[in-house]
Amino acid sequence: MKKLTVLSAALALAAVTTAATTPALAAPETYVLDGTHTFPRFSYSHFGYSTQLSRFNKTTGNIILDKEAKTGAVDIVIDTKSVDTGYGTFDEHIQGEDFLDTAKYPTATFKSTKVVFEGDKPVKVEGNLTLKGVTKPVTLTVTSFQAMPHPMFKKDAIGANAYTVVKRSEFNAGKYAPNVSDEVRIDIAVEAIKE
Repeated sequence: MKKLTVLSAALALAAVTTAATTPALAAPETYVLDGTHTFPRFSYSHFGYSTQLSRFNKTTGNIILDKEAKTGAVDIVIDTKSVDTGYGTFDEHIQGEDFLDTAKYPTATFKSTKVVFEGDKPVKVEGNLTLKGVTKPVTLTVTSFQAMPHPMFKKDAIGANAYTVVKRSEFNAGKYAPNVSDEVRIDIAVEAIKE
């Protein structure tokens, strides 16, 4: 009986020691987009005269990151009625049937299928962009990424800049192409706060 007690004590001690020395596995962390610092922008050639730049003012969503496993997920919803060209009349024009058709399609979405890491940082996000009822695969190239405690919110936060290029005609919004370029560059600046 004494040997059994000693053996039980030894096993219990071994279990405690193993638990204390084994590093805890990091879990996926969810970050909620900060709508005051997350703005998708789009740019295109206007008859070759200039490159026009506009943005959407309302964006929601979340980002999930597992830094240890080097995986993640991105889910973004853009309010297409919040398009901001800098000119109210043109905002209405862009929201019309020839372009965004916001009466029928008030949102655009991006849902990732894969986040590609190099070292500790994501460098590409593959996923599906749905715009005007059409879904196409796109790849966002991440040009910068930062993860650190937010100095004002006192919570962990992440931020990134990324871009992709799409063709308007593939989303049934190709009016005036090629005079107004079919290719549109989409840039997104993202900041998100940990839940």
